[in-house]
Amino acid sequence: MTGFFEELQRRKVYRVAAAYIIAAGFIIQIGSAVFPAWELPNWTLRLVVVLLLAGFPVALILAWAYDVTPQGIQATPAPPGTHRRRNVIALTAIGLAISAVAGFFLFPRASGRGIDKSIAVLPFQSLSDEKENAYFADGIQDDILTNLSKIGDLKVISRMSVMSYRGDALRNAREIGKALGVGTLLEGSVRRAGNRVRVSVQLINANNDEHIWAEDYDRDLTDVFAIQTDLAQKIASALQAKLSPNEKEQLDRQPTKDPNAYLLFIQAHDYANRPEHFRDDSLKAEELFEQAIKLDPKFAAAFAGLSMVESWMYHSFEPTPARREKARLNADESLRLQPNLPEGHLALGFSYYYGDRDYERALTEFEIAKRDLPNEAQAYMAIGAIKRRQGKWAESIANLEKAAALDPKNVSILVNLASSYMAVRNFEAAEKTLDRATAIAPESFVTVGFKAYLAIASKGDLIGAEKQISSLPADVDPNGVVTWAKSWALTLQRKFPEALTVVQKFPGETLAAEGTGPVPKAFLEGTLHLLQGNREKAQPALEHALLVSEQLLREAPEDPPRHAQHGLILAALDRKQEAIAEGKRAVELLPESQDAFDGPKSTASLAQIYACTGELDEAFRLLDHLLAVPNGLAVPLLKLDPVWDPLRKDPRFQALIDKYAAKS
Repeated sequence: MTGFFEELQRRKVYRVAAAYIIAAGFIIQIGSAVFPAWELPNWTLRLVVVLLLAGFPVALILAWAYDVTPQGIQATPAPPGTHRRRNVIALTAIGLAISAVAGFFLFPRASGRGIDKSIAVLPFQSLSDEKENAYFADGIQDDILTNLSKIGDLKVISRMSVMSYRGDALRNAREIGKALGVGTLLEGSVRRAGNRVRVSVQLINANNDEHIWAEDYDRDLTDVFAIQTDLAQKIASALQAKLSPNEKEQLDRQPTKDPNAYLLFIQAHDYANRPEHFRDDSLKAEELFEQAIKLDPKFAAAFAGLSMVESWMYHSFEPTPARREKARLNADESLRLQPNLPEGHLALGFSYYYGDRDYERALTEFEIAKRDLPNEAQAYMAIGAIKRRQGKWAESIANLEKAAALDPKNVSILVNLASSYMAVRNFEAAEKTLDRATAIAPESFVTVGFKAYLAIASKGDLIGAEKQISSLPADVDPNGVVTWAKSWALTLQRKFPEALTVVQKFPGETLAAEGTGPVPKAFLEGTLHLLQGNREKAQPALEHALLVSEQLLREAPEDPPRHAQHGLILAALDRKQEAIAEGKRAVELLPESQDAFDGPKSTASLAQIYACTGELDEAFRLLDHLLAVPNGLAVPLLKLDPVWDPLRKDPRFQALIDKYAAKS
């Protein structure tokens, strides 16, 4: 046998074996890093390992049989008396044994990629006897999701997308994994009876619908945070995700020691994150957050949640100083109680963004939040929204696309993304994005209304827009937004009596419309009377609208859309100088240099005021600008909207249409 090993050395088999092992190790190392980046299937790395292991005995045999010489590759001469057959069999056996041992260590590593580092936490089933405890199951699921979202080495799908699977009795793991773009799913059930909680969970491989592991917890309500922390750590371990010291500290922190405050908090969080953001939902969330804070004045996450609700109400429908101040104070308090709370930085970012339009400070806070909540789609969406206001459209779209990847079934994110595409007049991309949103929520008034607007702005398709709006259920009209949309579509078709009938059926004093300024119902009535040539009926309606508008301005004196709207009412009343002053005030409060997204809307209102008051030169100057800038006027709207009727007989009107029609 000694002669066999001497022959191995003479034939340089040792050298070839060493070189092969080094090269194979290098290939496996590179494959482990590169294959995931290329998004290759999980089996590809395992195939490479199999081929390398199978090739090792072959390499040994070739090294035994041949040698590389200056004259080329030649057969290695065998010394006299060599048992060639026995030596080849022994060499093959040694090669296979080494490959088998190496495979024992390498395959677990290669197979580790069988489970991607991505997960969706599906809605938990509530098994509680009391149906009102259903929110508790959602709260447990949401907190587990939030904990996982803090782990940077994981991809975690956000809440809004997973909630679309609530109530599904039969879930197809592969279909859900494909729809959400994840490799694993967590599902479970919650039963609460008094202060006892039972949580059962199972981790599922979405690629093959196999269970990875399951766990049951039977604890007191006060131990619910320990359950959530333990689950997050076990999931991270199962997915081979690394936890930084900061992430581990975040997972270990208990948000409150008061179980009743926690129950109020998760109810508030549910109301605050409902898809359509109704006013009543926000007010209910505000009430519940405040009750939680009253029970636990050191509940930092509750202060952050309350701040975000206040910022949203300020931004969406109540831009009053009191709301803005409340948002800031609660964000500051959350960070005073817990300086490194990522939700606190997220709340402070929204306060700077919505409340102050201080984009740089808001971006700083959102970047901090994104660092500690790397899977939080809200941070990316907020950054994308700010970037477009700064006129950085490509960055805006990139961040909104990232938000959509983290929360692929969130209609609000998709609508925001479509808005950015719409602003740069990429109507095709906007339509595809809205199709994705419509597939998720076919009866959402937000998506239906936006598709109707897109049909008009991109193609002047009035019939298609009317069909879209008419598809909404008759009882859906939050704050009059559907009434406004229907009357607007009919107005563009010049069906003024029908539009007036729609408006008059609305029972409220004001209607929600684009922007934060509620539209006085009387203003729409007066405008429609004017369009029919009936000044006698229009006058009292417009005078009443002016009184309503004055009250709206007193509530929010710094709100640009309310000043713009006030100017339009004054213009309809032939109060020219006052109307122009209000229009200019709206532009001063929100110039395009400060906001490239909403600024053009103020400019468009001023252009309408100029058109209505006979200042045609100024109107044409602004229209020429609006047709050129992102989020400005679209040519089909210029051609259809009756507000531009005072300009139609001027040759400059057709010249503008001809100039920009090809660019639309």
